[in-house]
Amino acid sequence: MTLKLFALPGDERFACRLAEETGAELLAADVRRFPDGESYLRLDDPVDGDSVAVVARLARPDPKIPQLLFAAALLREQGASCLGLVAPYLPYMRQDDRFKPGEAVTSATFAGWVSSHFDWLVTVDPHLHRYPSLDAIYSIPSCVLTAAPQIAEWIDRHVESPVVVGPDSESEQWVRAVADVNGLPWRVLEKTRYGDREVRVTGYDLGAVRDRRPVIVDDICSSGATLAEAARVLKEAGLKPSRCAVVHGLFNDDARRKLRDAGIEVIACSDSVDVDEAVIELIPTLAPEVVQISGGDRS
Repeated sequence: MTLKLFALPGDERFACRLAEETGAELLAADVRRFPDGESYLRLDDPVDGDSVAVVARLARPDPKIPQLLFAAALLREQGASCLGLVAPYLPYMRQDDRFKPGEAVTSATFAGWVSSHFDWLVTVDPHLHRYPSLDAIYSIPSCVLTAAPQIAEWIDRHVESPVVVGPDSESEQWVRAVADVNGLPWRVLEKTRYGDREVRVTGYDLGAVRDRRPVIVDDICSSGATLAEAARVLKEAGLKPSRCAVVHGLFNDDARRKLRDAGIEVIACSDSVDVDEAVIELIPTLAPEVVQISGGDRS
Protein backbone atom coordinates (compact mmCIF):
# COMPACT_ATOMS: atom_id res chain seq x y z
CA MET A 1 0.00 0.00 0.00
CA THR A 2 1.44 3.36 -1.05
CA LEU A 3 1.27 6.12 1.51
CA LYS A 4 -0.32 9.44 0.51
CA LEU A 5 0.34 12.78 2.21
CA PHE A 6 -2.05 15.68 2.77
CA ALA A 7 -0.34 18.97 3.72
CA LEU A 8 -1.96 21.71 5.75
CA PRO A 9 -1.40 25.24 4.37
CA GLY A 10 2.15 26.41 4.96
CA ASP A 11 3.53 22.89 5.21
CA GLU A 12 3.53 22.00 1.51
CA ARG A 13 7.32 22.16 1.12
CA PHE A 14 7.87 20.18 4.31
CA ALA A 15 5.39 17.54 3.09
CA CYS A 16 7.05 17.50 -0.33
CA ARG A 17 10.42 16.70 1.30
CA LEU A 18 8.77 13.95 3.33
CA ALA A 19 7.18 12.56 0.16
CA GLU A 20 10.56 12.51 -1.58
CA GLU A 21 12.17 10.69 1.34
CA THR A 22 9.39 8.13 1.80
CA GLY A 23 8.26 7.59 -1.78
CA ALA A 24 4.80 8.75 -0.76
CA GLU A 25 2.38 10.56 -3.07
CA LEU A 26 1.60 14.18 -2.23
CA LEU A 27 -2.12 14.81 -2.61
CA ALA A 28 -3.42 17.82 -4.49
CA ALA A 29 -5.88 19.83 -2.43
CA ASP A 30 -7.28 23.31 -2.06
CA VAL A 31 -7.33 24.53 1.53
CA ARG A 32 -8.10 28.22 2.02
CA ARG A 33 -10.37 30.63 3.84
CA PHE A 34 -13.58 32.30 2.80
CA PRO A 35 -13.69 36.11 3.17
CA ASP A 36 -15.43 35.65 6.53
CA GLY A 37 -12.50 33.57 7.85
CA GLU A 38 -14.14 30.14 7.66
CA SER A 39 -12.20 27.25 6.12
CA TYR A 40 -12.74 25.79 2.67
CA LEU A 41 -11.30 22.36 1.76
CA ARG A 42 -11.39 20.40 -1.47
CA LEU A 43 -9.51 17.17 -2.23
CA ASP A 44 -8.48 16.84 -5.88
CA ASP A 45 -7.03 13.30 -5.77
CA PRO A 46 -8.76 10.02 -4.87
CA VAL A 47 -7.89 8.31 -1.57
CA ASP A 48 -10.44 5.49 -1.49
CA GLY A 49 -8.80 2.55 0.28
CA ASP A 50 -5.49 4.38 0.75
CA SER A 51 -3.32 5.02 3.78
CA VAL A 52 -3.05 8.78 4.26
CA ALA A 53 -1.03 10.96 6.61
CA VAL A 54 -1.84 14.59 7.32
CA VAL A 55 1.36 16.63 7.63
CA ALA A 56 0.90 19.55 10.00
CA ARG A 57 3.44 21.61 11.91
CA LEU A 58 1.12 22.84 14.62
CA ALA A 59 2.91 25.80 16.16
CA ARG A 60 0.41 28.58 16.99
CA PRO A 61 -2.27 25.95 16.70
CA ASP A 62 -5.61 27.63 17.24
CA PRO A 63 -6.19 28.79 13.62
CA LYS A 64 -4.93 25.41 12.36
CA ILE A 65 -6.99 23.03 14.50
CA PRO A 66 -10.29 23.46 12.58
CA GLN A 67 -8.51 22.83 9.27
CA LEU A 68 -6.80 19.78 10.78
CA LEU A 69 -10.08 18.25 11.95
CA PHE A 70 -11.91 19.20 8.74
CA ALA A 71 -9.13 17.55 6.71
CA ALA A 72 -9.37 14.37 8.77
CA ALA A 73 -13.13 14.24 8.32
CA LEU A 74 -12.85 14.88 4.57
CA LEU A 75 -10.24 12.16 4.06
CA ARG A 76 -12.40 9.68 5.97
CA GLU A 77 -15.45 10.63 3.92
CA GLN A 78 -13.45 10.12 0.71
CA GLY A 79 -12.54 6.58 1.77
CA ALA A 80 -9.08 6.71 3.40
CA SER A 81 -8.61 3.31 5.03
CA CYS A 82 -5.98 4.43 7.55
CA LEU A 83 -5.35 8.01 8.64
CA GLY A 84 -2.29 9.27 10.49
CA LEU A 85 -0.94 12.59 11.71
CA VAL A 86 2.66 13.72 11.25
CA ALA A 87 3.02 16.63 13.66
CA PRO A 88 6.71 17.39 14.34
CA TYR A 89 5.57 19.98 16.87
CA LEU A 90 2.70 18.73 19.03
CA PRO A 91 0.85 21.57 20.78
CA TYR A 92 -1.23 21.67 23.93
CA MET A 93 1.18 19.80 26.20
CA ARG A 94 1.73 22.69 28.64
CA GLN A 95 -1.55 22.45 30.60
CA ASP A 96 -1.07 18.93 31.94
CA ASP A 97 -2.84 19.44 35.27
CA ARG A 98 -5.55 21.54 36.91
CA PHE A 99 -3.41 24.00 38.84
CA LYS A 100 -6.34 26.22 39.85
CA PRO A 101 -10.02 25.34 40.29
CA GLY A 102 -11.97 25.60 37.07
CA GLU A 103 -8.99 25.38 34.70
CA ALA A 104 -9.30 23.38 31.50
CA VAL A 105 -6.77 20.55 31.14
CA THR A 106 -6.37 21.30 27.45
CA SER A 107 -3.67 18.69 26.87
CA ALA A 108 -6.16 15.91 27.54
CA THR A 109 -8.92 17.57 25.50
CA PHE A 110 -6.68 18.08 22.47
CA ALA A 111 -5.41 14.51 22.77
CA GLY A 112 -9.01 13.30 22.71
CA TRP A 113 -9.73 15.24 19.52
CA VAL A 114 -6.67 13.86 17.75
CA SER A 115 -7.27 10.31 18.98
CA SER A 116 -10.86 10.34 17.73
CA HIS A 117 -9.92 11.56 14.23
CA PHE A 118 -6.64 9.75 13.52
CA ASP A 119 -5.34 6.18 13.69
CA TRP A 120 -1.70 6.99 14.55
CA LEU A 121 0.60 9.88 15.41
CA VAL A 122 4.27 10.68 14.79
CA THR A 123 5.84 13.61 16.61
CA VAL A 124 9.21 14.92 17.83
CA ASP A 125 10.18 15.66 21.43
CA PRO A 126 6.75 16.51 22.87
CA HIS A 127 6.88 18.45 26.12
CA LEU A 128 6.21 15.57 28.48
CA HIS A 129 6.41 16.86 32.02
CA ARG A 130 3.79 15.28 34.25
CA TYR A 131 2.76 12.64 31.70
CA PRO A 132 5.07 9.60 31.60
CA SER A 133 4.34 9.14 27.88
CA LEU A 134 1.84 10.17 25.20
CA ASP A 135 -0.05 6.96 25.92
CA ALA A 136 -1.27 8.61 29.13
CA ILE A 137 -3.59 10.87 27.12
CA TYR A 138 -3.51 9.63 23.50
CA SER A 139 -5.43 6.44 22.80
CA ILE A 140 -3.88 5.81 19.36
CA PRO A 141 -0.45 4.33 18.55
CA SER A 142 2.21 7.03 18.63
CA CYS A 143 5.84 7.26 17.63
CA VAL A 144 7.86 9.79 19.62
CA LEU A 145 11.15 10.74 17.97
CA THR A 146 13.97 12.87 19.30
CA ALA A 147 15.96 15.58 17.56
CA ALA A 148 18.98 14.99 19.81
CA PRO A 149 21.15 13.30 17.13
CA GLN A 150 20.46 16.10 14.66
CA ILE A 151 21.24 18.78 17.25
CA ALA A 152 24.44 16.96 18.16
CA GLU A 153 25.43 16.88 14.49
CA TRP A 154 24.78 20.62 14.17
CA ILE A 155 26.96 21.32 17.23
CA ASP A 156 29.72 19.09 15.86
CA ARG A 157 29.71 21.02 12.58
CA HIS A 158 29.38 24.56 13.89
CA VAL A 159 30.83 24.81 17.40
CA GLU A 160 34.44 24.28 18.40
CA SER A 161 35.16 22.84 21.87
CA PRO A 162 31.54 22.99 23.09
CA VAL A 163 29.93 22.32 26.44
CA VAL A 164 26.23 21.47 26.32
CA VAL A 165 24.20 23.40 28.90
CA GLY A 166 20.62 22.96 30.02
CA PRO A 167 18.82 25.98 31.50
CA ASP A 168 16.87 23.92 34.05
CA SER A 169 16.27 20.40 35.35
CA GLU A 170 13.51 19.75 32.80
CA SER A 171 16.05 20.18 30.01
CA GLU A 172 18.39 17.52 31.36
CA GLN A 173 16.92 14.73 29.22
CA TRP A 174 17.71 16.67 26.02
CA VAL A 175 21.08 17.92 27.24
CA ARG A 176 22.27 14.47 28.24
CA ALA A 177 21.03 12.91 24.99
CA VAL A 178 22.74 15.56 22.84
CA ALA A 179 26.01 15.46 24.79
CA ASP A 180 26.22 11.65 24.80
CA VAL A 181 26.21 11.43 20.97
CA ASN A 182 29.76 12.79 20.75
CA GLY A 183 30.85 12.41 24.37
CA LEU A 184 30.68 16.12 25.18
CA PRO A 185 30.74 17.59 28.69
CA TRP A 186 27.41 18.96 29.91
CA ARG A 187 25.94 20.97 32.74
CA VAL A 188 22.39 21.74 33.92
CA LEU A 189 21.50 25.04 35.61
CA GLU A 190 18.71 25.65 38.10
CA LYS A 191 15.59 27.70 37.34
CA THR A 192 12.95 29.34 39.50
CA ARG A 193 9.83 30.47 37.62
CA TYR A 194 7.85 33.50 38.80
CA GLY A 195 5.33 33.59 35.94
CA ASP A 196 4.86 32.78 32.25
CA ARG A 197 7.61 35.24 31.24
CA GLU A 198 9.70 35.80 34.38
CA VAL A 199 12.35 33.32 35.51
CA ARG A 200 15.59 33.28 37.50
CA VAL A 201 18.42 30.91 36.62
CA THR A 202 21.43 30.08 38.76
CA GLY A 203 24.54 28.06 37.91
CA TYR A 204 27.14 25.93 39.61
CA ASP A 205 30.20 23.78 38.79
CA LEU A 206 31.12 25.85 35.72
CA GLY A 207 34.79 26.42 36.44
CA ALA A 208 35.96 23.22 34.76
CA VAL A 209 34.32 24.19 31.46
CA ARG A 210 35.22 27.89 31.40
CA ASP A 211 37.44 27.46 28.35
CA ARG A 212 34.65 25.86 26.30
CA ARG A 213 31.90 27.40 24.14
CA PRO A 214 28.51 26.95 25.83
CA VAL A 215 25.64 25.67 23.70
CA ILE A 216 22.35 26.08 25.54
CA VAL A 217 20.00 23.23 24.60
CA ASP A 218 16.28 22.96 25.36
CA ASP A 219 13.13 21.55 23.81
CA ILE A 220 11.26 24.85 23.33
CA CYS A 221 12.07 28.53 22.96
CA SER A 222 8.86 30.46 23.55
CA SER A 223 9.31 33.76 25.36
CA GLY A 224 13.09 33.34 25.41
CA ALA A 225 13.27 34.28 29.08
CA THR A 226 14.76 31.00 30.31
CA LEU A 227 17.42 30.83 27.62
CA ALA A 228 18.34 34.49 28.06
CA GLU A 229 18.73 34.01 31.82
CA ALA A 230 20.90 30.96 31.24
CA ALA A 231 23.12 32.96 28.89
CA ARG A 232 23.43 35.70 31.52
CA VAL A 233 24.54 33.19 34.16
CA LEU A 234 27.13 31.67 31.83
CA LYS A 235 28.49 35.10 30.90
CA GLU A 236 28.77 36.11 34.56
CA ALA A 237 30.62 32.85 35.23
CA GLY A 238 33.25 33.90 32.67
CA LEU A 239 32.32 31.58 29.83
CA LYS A 240 32.46 32.55 26.17
CA PRO A 241 29.34 34.01 24.50
CA SER A 242 26.66 31.34 24.22
CA ARG A 243 25.09 29.67 21.26
CA CYS A 244 21.65 28.13 21.44
CA ALA A 245 20.07 25.03 19.88
CA VAL A 246 16.45 24.14 20.58
CA VAL A 247 14.07 21.59 19.12
CA HIS A 248 11.00 23.81 18.70
CA GLY A 249 11.56 27.50 17.94
CA LEU A 250 8.28 29.23 18.76
CA PHE A 251 9.80 32.68 19.41
CA ASN A 252 6.80 34.44 20.92
CA ASP A 253 6.69 38.12 21.87
CA ASP A 254 10.16 39.68 21.70
CA ALA A 255 12.08 36.43 22.27
CA ARG A 256 14.69 37.13 19.60
CA ARG A 257 15.53 40.50 21.11
CA LYS A 258 15.90 38.95 24.56
CA LEU A 259 18.29 36.34 23.20
CA ARG A 260 20.36 38.92 21.34
CA ASP A 261 20.49 41.21 24.38
CA ALA A 262 21.67 38.26 26.48
CA GLY A 263 24.65 37.85 24.17
CA ILE A 264 23.59 34.65 22.41
CA GLU A 265 25.52 34.75 19.15
CA VAL A 266 23.83 31.97 17.16
CA ILE A 267 20.33 30.48 17.44
CA ALA A 268 19.47 27.21 15.70
CA CYS A 269 16.37 25.06 15.86
CA SER A 270 14.80 22.16 14.02
CA ASP A 271 12.33 22.61 11.19
CA SER A 272 9.45 21.39 13.36
CA VAL A 273 8.41 25.05 13.19
CA ASP A 274 8.67 27.22 10.08
CA VAL A 275 11.06 29.97 11.19
CA ASP A 276 14.25 31.48 9.78
CA GLU A 277 16.33 29.74 12.46
CA ALA A 278 15.12 26.26 11.39
CA VAL A 279 18.43 24.92 10.08
CA ILE A 280 18.25 21.42 11.60
CA GLU A 281 16.33 19.07 9.30
CA LEU A 282 14.03 16.40 10.77
CA ILE A 283 12.88 14.67 7.56
CA PRO A 284 15.62 11.97 7.58
CA THR A 285 14.53 11.03 11.11
CA LEU A 286 10.80 11.21 10.42
CA ALA A 287 10.68 9.37 7.11
CA PRO A 288 11.47 5.75 8.13
CA GLU A 289 9.21 5.93 11.17
CA VAL A 290 6.31 7.33 9.14
CA VAL A 291 6.71 4.51 6.63
CA GLN A 292 6.81 1.90 9.38
CA ILE A 293 3.83 3.09 11.42
CA SER A 294 1.68 3.69 8.34
CA GLY A 295 2.44 0.33 6.76
CA GLY A 296 3.39 2.07 3.52
CA ASP A 297 5.93 0.85 1.00
CA ARG A 298 9.14 2.89 0.66
CA SER A 299 10.19 3.10 -2.96
